[in-house]
Amino acid sequence: MEVPLFFRCPISMELMSDPVTISTGVTYERRNIEQWFYRYKKTTCPATMQHLESFDLTPNHTLKRLILSWLDQASRSPSSSSPPSPARPNREELVSQLGKLESTPFKVSCLRKLRSMVETDEDARDDFPKLGGIETLGTVIFQILIDPGDCATFRACEEALAILSRLSLSDEASIRLLSKPECLKSMSTMLQRGTAEARLNTVTILRKMSKNQSEYYWVKIIAADQDTGVFKSLLELLSDEICTKAGSIALDVLIELTSKSRKNQVKAIEAGAVWTLIELLSDVGNNNRHRCEKMLYLLKRLCGCPEGRSAFVDHGLAISVVSKKVLRVSDVATKIGVKILWLICSVRPTERVLEEMVMFGAVKKLMGLVHIDGRCSTKERAMKIIKLHGNSWTQYPCFPSEFRDYLRLACARD
Repeated sequence: MEVPLFFRCPISMELMSDPVTISTGVTYERRNIEQWFYRYKKTTCPATMQHLESFDLTPNHTLKRLILSWLDQASRSPSSSSPPSPARPNREELVSQLGKLESTPFKVSCLRKLRSMVETDEDARDDFPKLGGIETLGTVIFQILIDPGDCATFRACEEALAILSRLSLSDEASIRLLSKPECLKSMSTMLQRGTAEARLNTVTILRKMSKNQSEYYWVKIIAADQDTGVFKSLLELLSDEICTKAGSIALDVLIELTSKSRKNQVKAIEAGAVWTLIELLSDVGNNNRHRCEKMLYLLKRLCGCPEGRSAFVDHGLAISVVSKKVLRVSDVATKIGVKILWLICSVRPTERVLEEMVMFGAVKKLMGLVHIDGRCSTKERAMKIIKLHGNSWTQYPCFPSEFRDYLRLACARD
């Protein structure tokens, strides 16, 4: 049974267990809003972005009773006796609301009705692009660039993007709209200034765009834009510990953006991607394999250019963080980690880098890989690194004594 929208925290979009209301009248999960205020030092309401004078949290006992009652009913009711689905909106209703949207000054209300239709009915989702709905949403989305300070315009753009995020976006009309620079600029604004739900919807649209393998025009537009705001917003989402779903999607989008354009790699680095990834990797558990592998993969891609390697070396914990992931997370993580170390120490590494590789256990991990039976590219790359810098490492007092003789022999054979 799907969780009703008003039972979900606007920040995490997950079912609330301890709902509290703030001075704007919006209710949040206590843990999430406390992090918003006290950890992230925010002074606004996440849903309305209103500046707050009071940070008092009032328990919403009524909503909590409703949630508990709903959970109890959901656990006792078999699927066969679940409440009937709401009546499907017919095609005429959809046409009527789209026509109304173009003329009414109360666009938010109209958009919410359209959103309800596409959320509850598959036929409505299929009909929406055919009836010119994509083009109509485009006029709403572009309006934010003309009047960015108007609250009603901003809310209308949020609702329009919410509708788009529920559609497949694989039709020709969607591709045309989403490839326009104005649309991407509007989404960039929403990523930077929107509510938690609006940012989740926007990044979901970006991921759907990236899935369309035949259309990379949007990647080129972002690359051509001098501003790094999109990347900063995506990195902020990636670092968000509350809405992990948005962070996971943001990571996928960052990987896609940097895969097709070196300009985007440099812009991501300028936005702080290398340092952000290193700090997140230091916190992520080794049991979170997929997230760890994806972050290492993105870090490897950024270290493929000089700017990325420079940012990596400048971070005092970079060597340590990557070394700890080798031989601990998965074979994939080990392979990527060794490739990162190769990129860093194969192009004129500083003495500090070589010293840190010994001090933080990177060399020890590389030696362990060399002793693994069989042949593989990771083992061969580890051997290349050892042969390249072995003579330097043996000079350090902290170099493991049991490896000295082996290292001398390996370098002599080379």
